[in-house]
Amino acid sequence: MSIAGKRILLGVTGSISAYKSALLVRLLIKAGAEIQVVMTESAQAFITPLTLATLSKRPVVSTFTDNSGNGNWNNHVELGLWADALIIAPASARTLARCATGLCDNLLSAVYLSARCPVFFAPAMDVDMYHHPSTVENLRRLESFGNHIIRAEHGELASGLIGEGRLAEPETIVQTLEKFWEEGEKAGKNDAFLSLLFNKRVLITAGPTQEPLDPVRYISNHSTGKMGYAIARAFAKAGAHVTLVSGPTALPLPDPAVKRIPVLSAQDMFLATEAVFAQADIVVLSAAVADYTPAHPASQKIKKKDAVFSLELTKTTDIAATLGSRKQPGQWMMGFALETENEHANAVKKLHSKNLDWIVLNSLRDAGAGFGHDTNKITVIDKDEQSHEFALKSKDEIAWDLVNLIADTLKAR
Repeated sequence: MSIAGKRILLGVTGSISAYKSALLVRLLIKAGAEIQVVMTESAQAFITPLTLATLSKRPVVSTFTDNSGNGNWNNHVELGLWADALIIAPASARTLARCATGLCDNLLSAVYLSARCPVFFAPAMDVDMYHHPSTVENLRRLESFGNHIIRAEHGELASGLIGEGRLAEPETIVQTLEKFWEEGEKAGKNDAFLSLLFNKRVLITAGPTQEPLDPVRYISNHSTGKMGYAIARAFAKAGAHVTLVSGPTALPLPDPAVKRIPVLSAQDMFLATEAVFAQADIVVLSAAVADYTPAHPASQKIKKKDAVFSLELTKTTDIAATLGSRKQPGQWMMGFALETENEHANAVKKLHSKNLDWIVLNSLRDAGAGFGHDTNKITVIDKDEQSHEFALKSKDEIAWDLVNLIADTLKAR
């Protein structure tokens, strides 16, 4: 099983459903994981540390010191670095608020802030608490940080009410972890692969740009940023230092380790990428950047008056061409080409004119590819004009295909 050998921190907080953590520990141990339980003080009113220590075969920790007077302390940084995953189950409304706002007033919240591993929250509370706007916003914020939310289930609650708020069953939590690691294994993440990209500095652009017409209108395109965010997530999982320059999207942060720089216009994106380009080892330009921008944006809202309205446009800075002209030995650049006709010829022209190492070709003629979809179908053309075709699959899978292709090239060189 994919859980076997994994080191898992289990955070248990103050909720009646804390009794389920005993079964969760047993299932994870049975799957071959090492478990370290971190409890909040209020959780101990619902289940004893002795129970979870016996099941996990490790002493439970709940405070910064062991109260022995010998200066022994539970190092939250070491705990955060030790783990392959942190699961907080049950996650009470109070703990969600702590973590969403960075309030570090107990050992578990300190461990969360120190963790570099994937983090999973499994909330549990009464139905009205779960649907309260503050809880909804805290869950949204935690997800935007790149954390994973295992949604509460519908059923009878301790209050006697029926609705959403029940802790996901331990079996569901284990299945979620299995699926998470199995997807990574399918993507080809092995130690040899990781070593090629570990600590590499990767610059990625994603999403659309918005070119202002006036204070309330802009020119843009249909890009959602899904492809670029998936690529950023894959590189981060491979151990790279990822900077993501992102146009406006509704997507959460792809991974806690990713540094996201939000921008609006094509000029904003150029300046943000230019500022970090020289330090990048690998550059992936997946954003859908506007080729033209209004020459004279209006300072006030344009009123509808004439039957015909003419708009003067001027070219934006060609980010790929500008950065490509500055590329140094040891830097690698990948660009994207979304085409509607003469696809291969146009992609090859862009590959050479912008001094790229690879061009990723999308065709809007392919069903399920392009803007807005969760899937993609691509052809990657390298600087020797060798083509690598990939079948229609999820954008997360395509991202791993691209990361593997880049890693294979680094290995060959």
